[in-house]
Amino acid sequence: MKPFNISGFLALGIGLLLTMPSCKEKAAKQQPPPPDIQVMQVIQQDVPLQRDFVGQVYGLQDVPIRARVEGYLRDIHFEEGRPVKKGQLLYTIDSQPFEADVASMQSKVAEARTYLVNAESELERYKPLAEINAVSKSDLDRAQASRDAAEASWQAAQANLRMAQINLSYCSIHSPINGLIGKTQARAGEFVGRDPNPVILNEVSRVDSIRIEFFLTEAEYLVVAREFMSDQDRSNDYKPKDTENLTLILADGSVYDHRGTVEFVDRNVDASTGSLLVQASFPNPTRLLRPGMFARVRVDFEMVKDGILVPQRCVKELQGQYSVYVVGDDNVVQERQVEATSRIRDMWLISSGLNAQDKVVIEGMQQVATGMPVNPVLTEYKSRTEEQG
Repeated sequence: MKPFNISGFLALGIGLLLTMPSCKEKAAKQQPPPPDIQVMQVIQQDVPLQRDFVGQVYGLQDVPIRARVEGYLRDIHFEEGRPVKKGQLLYTIDSQPFEADVASMQSKVAEARTYLVNAESELERYKPLAEINAVSKSDLDRAQASRDAAEASWQAAQANLRMAQINLSYCSIHSPINGLIGKTQARAGEFVGRDPNPVILNEVSRVDSIRIEFFLTEAEYLVVAREFMSDQDRSNDYKPKDTENLTLILADGSVYDHRGTVEFVDRNVDASTGSLLVQASFPNPTRLLRPGMFARVRVDFEMVKDGILVPQRCVKELQGQYSVYVVGDDNVVQERQVEATSRIRDMWLISSGLNAQDKVVIEGMQQVATGMPVNPVLTEYKSRTEEQG
């Protein structure tokens, strides 16, 4: 048997130890790299606090055209849906019955006038006779009473004649304002002026400016009132500020070219709905807006300087508490509590918890947790607030 060579054995063992990787090195080689996580820089900008309300469009003046007397509609003197001028003839109603009434009232006026002349002559004859006691005092009083009654009858006949002439004038219906006329509710030959036949024949609207009516809740009213009402004067009356703080969003989503002004706020809250009527006005030089349209009125309440915005999908909500995942300079994720105050389209306005240098996780929020190292991939986010202006 050969003798055991311990020096060779030791050399072999040392060589194996030097060539074998450590467990830590092996584990390090097996650990996966940090995942790629999309992050974005928080947005810092001036943020207008706005709120939208559904409103209905009315003309600056909407005047119904009524048949004020009964009769058959004879003629229509306008084109439907076209502009009309103040005083322009719109409708004529058959006037023959009213002309006959005028003629009858004229004859009654003439008859009453004749009675009055006779009564005055009789009174003038009695006066000198009464002075010499040729007639009694009672005869003079009767002559005076007859004369007064004849005068009253004459005045009543004149009043009836004026009423007949007024009714005759109602047979010609004219436009009370400059404006746009709508579709007629009656055609030539129809009997009008008595229900169920048409009484309101049409409507004329002044549309060079328009009115928008919308409703506020009590809480919303308090915010609007504090922002738009001027200081209290000595008479304790509040008046809206003459400021164009309203934007109109049309049915197709486009923003109307002109800004509007709050005209008045109604005096009381409707007890059945808990809402308050607000009326605003907008210029309408191109006549684009028409009465009856619906639109959204966007009210600018205030401007937040250097506000912090993050997309709503970056924010987690749990039992009224809001939080976001923030990736620091060390590329480690931390969950941070924030105070989200207002929704601005698809964004949250953050009042505390973030600063302009922070980066928040925007994609893969289910894959991250506090203390987790990541490889942040900076992404630019396009907000709808930028798209809509």
